[in-house]
Amino acid sequence: MYQYVSHLKVSVLMSSIFGVHFSILSLLFISYLTASNGGGCLHIEWKALLQFKNGLIDPKNLLFSRQGHDCCRWMGIACDNQTGAVLSINLYNEHAYQNGPDWAISGKIDSSLLQLKCLMSLDLSYNDFGGIAIPGFIGSLKHLVHLKLAFAGFSGSIPSQLGNLSSLQFLDLMGNELHLVNDLEWISQLSSLSHLVITGANLSTWGTQWFKHLNSLSSLTKLVLSTCSLSGIPASLPFVNFTKLQVLDLSLNHLDSVIPAWFSNLTSLVYLDMSYGEFYGFIPLELFNLPILRYVDLSRNYNLTADFSKLMGTGWPSLEHLDLSFNLLHGTLPDSIGNFTSVRELRLLKNMIEGGVPSSIEHPLPSLTHLDIQKNQLIGVLPEWLGNLINLQLLDLSCNFIQGSVPPSLGNLSKLTDLILRGNNLIGTLTPNLGQLSKLVNFDVSLNHMTGILTEAHFSKLSDLKYLLLSHNSFTISINSSWLPPFQLEELYLSSCQIGPHVPSWLQNQTELDSLDISNTGISGKITPWFWNLTKNLILLNISFNKIEGQLPNPLLIGGLADVDMRSNLLTGPLPRLSSMITTLVLSNNQFSGPTPPHFFNSETMVYVSLSNNNLSGQIPSSIAEIMSLEVLDLSRNKLNGSIPESLQNIQSLKSLWLEYNSLSGPIPNSLGSLLQLQTLHLSNNKLSGKIPQSLQNCSSLETLDLRDNMLHGVIPTWFAWSFPKLRILGLKSNMFSGQIPPQLSNMSSLQVLDLADNNFQGHIPLSFGNFKAMTSSPKMNQHLLFGNDYEEHFSMQLSSTSNLLEFTKILSLVVSIDLSRNKLSGHFPKTLTNLTGLLVLDLSDNSLSGEIPQNTGALHGLLSLDLSNNGFSGNIPSSMSSMSFISHLNLSNNNFSGSIPSAGQLSTFDKSSYLGNEFLCGHPLDVECSRVNGRKVHGGGDASVENRCFLCVGLGFAVLFLIIA
Repeated sequence: MYQYVSHLKVSVLMSSIFGVHFSILSLLFISYLTASNGGGCLHIEWKALLQFKNGLIDPKNLLFSRQGHDCCRWMGIACDNQTGAVLSINLYNEHAYQNGPDWAISGKIDSSLLQLKCLMSLDLSYNDFGGIAIPGFIGSLKHLVHLKLAFAGFSGSIPSQLGNLSSLQFLDLMGNELHLVNDLEWISQLSSLSHLVITGANLSTWGTQWFKHLNSLSSLTKLVLSTCSLSGIPASLPFVNFTKLQVLDLSLNHLDSVIPAWFSNLTSLVYLDMSYGEFYGFIPLELFNLPILRYVDLSRNYNLTADFSKLMGTGWPSLEHLDLSFNLLHGTLPDSIGNFTSVRELRLLKNMIEGGVPSSIEHPLPSLTHLDIQKNQLIGVLPEWLGNLINLQLLDLSCNFIQGSVPPSLGNLSKLTDLILRGNNLIGTLTPNLGQLSKLVNFDVSLNHMTGILTEAHFSKLSDLKYLLLSHNSFTISINSSWLPPFQLEELYLSSCQIGPHVPSWLQNQTELDSLDISNTGISGKITPWFWNLTKNLILLNISFNKIEGQLPNPLLIGGLADVDMRSNLLTGPLPRLSSMITTLVLSNNQFSGPTPPHFFNSETMVYVSLSNNNLSGQIPSSIAEIMSLEVLDLSRNKLNGSIPESLQNIQSLKSLWLEYNSLSGPIPNSLGSLLQLQTLHLSNNKLSGKIPQSLQNCSSLETLDLRDNMLHGVIPTWFAWSFPKLRILGLKSNMFSGQIPPQLSNMSSLQVLDLADNNFQGHIPLSFGNFKAMTSSPKMNQHLLFGNDYEEHFSMQLSSTSNLLEFTKILSLVVSIDLSRNKLSGHFPKTLTNLTGLLVLDLSDNSLSGEIPQNTGALHGLLSLDLSNNGFSGNIPSSMSSMSFISHLNLSNNNFSGSIPSAGQLSTFDKSSYLGNEFLCGHPLDVECSRVNGRKVHGGGDASVENRCFLCVGLGFAVLFLIIA
């Protein structure tokens, strides 16, 4: 598809650049060819054309459709008006862009064409020859000037015999599947060649040599080598031979090079496309001194850089199109941008341009139609002069840091079709004159901080509007119930606006809607029945986070392959039957009750299903295993009972299984070990029994395994250490596991949460625990689980600290924790644990540990919570602990600590409950003075001065966040 578009844009530009010159030549050439002589075509050529036709398959039977022996009158044939010799065969599929395959000619190319001794033009473009090779005999048509085989279904290599066509001027092989090309030397023989178009050929083995052969073509004016796997370009040249070059397209290659300085010698260049070329380094300023350059596309090279203000300070007197998107441009938008009065399209998205949009410019950029600077680092306010861009059709400044309000002057842009300002810091309201933009199709100001009341006046003339996105602002939409909008929307996003308490009645006539998001909009009560007629064609429906009551219609009428989110409402009754193939279904946090009906899971296209936090009862239906495409299944926090179905093993695509907080019983099925793509397995807070099945070691992609609060027993299998290289969270708390903790667990290099609390583990804490690689440094903030392309799962784990129960709401990367509390562990506090400098929570409470804690415990400088209570620890509290600046929960009670409590840093902020039950401990906050304890002088642990005292308030709570990217 890209190549079709590229071909079109090159052709359109070329026709505009060379319009007069080419038009005159074309008229003369066509009139010369199509005038047939009185005697008709040559008999030998008539026979040759019949033989050629017999080798072709013509689905519409139009080929050479005019009958008779005068082939010069046949459709697609042109002859010399004096001799009757065939000069041109034009079988171009003119229906290529509409029902093209139905009209495409196929078959084979017969060598009878060699009888056409004067043939100058052969055009077989946009047909389908089924992957046959380009015939080598074409190289014997020595008078050929035009050879056009674009998108004709050829494959294999390019025949070197084409090098014999010494008169060839136009060679177009675009869009064929041409395999590894081992011979390019023949190109240098085409001394008359002016147009060379090859795409889809594999030239990867030629390095920079491909350029050597092309540089000899001094007549070349157009060179297109897009998607040819080119792997290099010469950084320097002794001379540039094709200085007549006007069109150069090297896009979609692997050039892995800087942009050569010799490009500045191409002084005839008008069109330059090197997008997706894997260029890097600085864009040479000399490139933009080319005097007649009109089209420049260097987008999506990703590593090209330049100071944009300096680029705009160069020449470019004729520039009409500039696309530098998806690179590393920096600098600011200069005032001189107004000097480029010929620019029609300026695309700079996804760079690092900063500063504000200039408050004024010298000229109003009268030709500008497209201005796209989204995803940069722009600040400041939107200037009024944007309203003077009288020909502007697209304005996209989204995903920057722009402040202030939307200028009323934008209402003057009568040709505007796309106004996209989402993801900024805009405030204020929208002025009603924006409702006069009658050509506006896409209006997006979502993800800002805008307020105000929007009425019918804001939409009164928007007759072409298709996409209205106002989400995540604080608009109040107040529209009369009898209002009939002038538009038919396809997408409507109003999330977090106030439209309630009822669904707006004007939605009734929006019969073309395919995406509707009215989540968190203050809708309450029962939904009017007409609304469910509206949903029949939707592919996205989001009515979540409202107070919608009542039962869903049965069946639930939703468009095919839809994403449906109705979570966090007050919906009741049984689950409805689904009317169509749904992709995503989220009904969590409602009040649905009763068993899950078997027919509920009859959609073979489901990818994500969440029914969590309802009142569903009964067993998990085995029919769920029929959803072969399912990736995420969340049935947690219901009242489900029975066993986990063995049939789940059939869902080989499953990545996340959430069944916690139910009443499921029996063993963990061995069959779960068949789910090789499983990343998340949450079975906590059930009544599961037995041992951890050995088959789980097959689930090598697991990242979180939560089996807490069940009745599982046995030992922790040592195979955990090598079977789960990606495991980041292991929760086995509150079961009946016993034996020693395997020291091999430290080989789990990704583990950042280990919860073994409230079991019957014995023995020592393994010294090897100091080797947990993911706990030795602060976690990376960008680490989180992904499910498919559109889902992120956030969840909580409770990390207990005896008197306090901390429930961390987190993305997976935010917590690093070890909890070994409430077991039967003995021995010492391993000094190796102080290597785990990334720890946020350490809980060793309620064991039989003894001895002194390490003097360098303060090395755990990131700790938020430390609980060593109810053990037999002795000795001083290390003074190094005063440097633990972030600690907000500390419990050292009920041990045998002695000496003075360090008075510096965070340790001075805790009350006496943190230290009670240590007979020989003294100092603030205890009521025991340190001068004497039981008649003995007490030597304290000392103070450590800390300049920066940080008091961190840890937010506590629970969240399960499900995201759909619109």
